[in-house]
Amino acid sequence: MRAAPPVIHHPAFRAEMPAGHRFPMDKFSRLASVLEAEGVPGPGGFVRPEPVDVETLRLVHTEAYVRGVIELSLPAEVVRRIGMPNTDSVATRARAATGGTILAARLALDHGIACNTAGGSHHAAADSGAGFCVFNDVAVAARRLQAEGLVGQVLVVDLDVHQGDGTARIFEDDPSVFTFSMHAEKNFPHRKATSDLDIELADGTGDEPYLEKLGTVLPDLLAAVRPDLVFLNAGVDPHADDKLGRLSLSDEGLRRREALVLGACLSSEIPVVGVIGGGYDADIDRLAGRHAILHRTAKSLCSSDN
Repeated sequence: MRAAPPVIHHPAFRAEMPAGHRFPMDKFSRLASVLEAEGVPGPGGFVRPEPVDVETLRLVHTEAYVRGVIELSLPAEVVRRIGMPNTDSVATRARAATGGTILAARLALDHGIACNTAGGSHHAAADSGAGFCVFNDVAVAARRLQAEGLVGQVLVVDLDVHQGDGTARIFEDDPSVFTFSMHAEKNFPHRKATSDLDIELADGTGDEPYLEKLGTVLPDLLAAVRPDLVFLNAGVDPHADDKLGRLSLSDEGLRRREALVLGACLSSEIPVVGVIGGGYDADIDRLAGRHAILHRTAKSLCSSDN
């Protein structure tokens, strides 16, 4: 039996937003409360990350873009594309969330699995953010660990309802990071990138066809890529009740999805990092519970591991 997998959280994951903003920022603090109440992080509690340093951000993002985020000088067009204000609170959140994914990646190498309570900002490209994504935390974490020689080959399994277009563009000429995105065909972004493997799903795809497709592809993908580390973007926006999704997964479908990916990695002895990705619901309690499926599943798999 493995110990409870590390769970990473920082209070700065919740940024201050204008009243009535459509991004459900309160989900991060509520998710932490749910996980604490259920004892998911284990007796040691959450592991708190350090905000990512500027030099590490430059491994992925351009100097001008990093400076614009941190110095609060982004062009209005970029701020519009991101969909969040260019404030110190939002910049601090982006740095903390990215630091959280880096820490989760390091801990996954030691524990087999670790999960962030933020992350999955997959629309952010090298020179700009987009779609509520400021820094591409998974890309930064992959490049940081590669730069330190801790991993060579990386696999990104992006199961958010939206294509991981920023991640695909960042690594389009880098064979050391294989990008796999399974998403709703007709959803944002309208102008798709080209991942190493894209699976586009029809509107309304439910649990059984979704899981059948993923279950068919994943084992061969793990065998072919042979990654040293896997990043799972466990966005819950494929849920049938999500405001910005077009698929029809249930809570049980999400649990089975997480168990499928995390279980395949653990059984193959491939370290795996979970990030929460997207999820949009006016009911924050319901949304936080949906995101908690990732962390609950990770713990249950480790508890049953022999």
